[in-house]
Amino acid sequence: MKILLAEDERDMSAAITAVLKHFDYDVDAVYDGVAAVAQASKKAYDCMVFDIMMPRLDGVEALKQIRQSGDVTPVIMLTAKAEVDDRITGLDAGADDYLTKPFAMGELLARLRSLTRRDRRFTKSRLSYGTVELNVEEQELSCKSSIRLSNKETKLMKLLMLNAGKAFETAALAERIWKNEADVDHGIVWVYISYLREKLEAIGADVQIVGHKGGAFILTAAETAD
Repeated sequence: MKILLAEDERDMSAAITAVLKHFDYDVDAVYDGVAAVAQASKKAYDCMVFDIMMPRLDGVEALKQIRQSGDVTPVIMLTAKAEVDDRITGLDAGADDYLTKPFAMGELLARLRSLTRRDRRFTKSRLSYGTVELNVEEQELSCKSSIRLSNKETKLMKLLMLNAGKAFETAALAERIWKNEADVDHGIVWVYISYLREKLEAIGADVQIVGHKGGAFILTAAETAD
């Protein structure tokens, strides 16, 4: 799982990163709020962990900008303050949970497991990007016309639409969409990407899935696709 960690205290950041990597999390560490916003706009994460007090842009303001962009990735806020008002401010900005420093690493790991199990990114029943709409419950993709999707096609399209403009490596897509299936060949990702490309073309979509077999894939507006 991919985690974005924004913590300006270098020693604390290094300690958290080491623990998360020990438990097989893939961690990108940044040290201020501006960098956090920029990183979140480029990559898709399973969860983000933000310190509230950071230079250039604090964690709350960084989170507000990320939420305004439509990103609903679960976020845990870290704070050295124990006041109720500080917690409320973070939660009102769109945080899903908070931890007050100092905290036990085991508690952070438990919070991460809880949030990624809930994965609220997948609760919307209708998603749109460009003029394309995905009805998740009906498994229907629409633009100038409509077409039905299979269960896996729906999950894959939903993931791409929720993270439009962000690159997913083939291995990451296989892990997210086929995570409960043993011995899945990563070649299956290319098969389903091909299915979705055909269906997007069939409905006259103004978006495309850009990428090559075995590489990374991005959902982007057709006019900006390579």
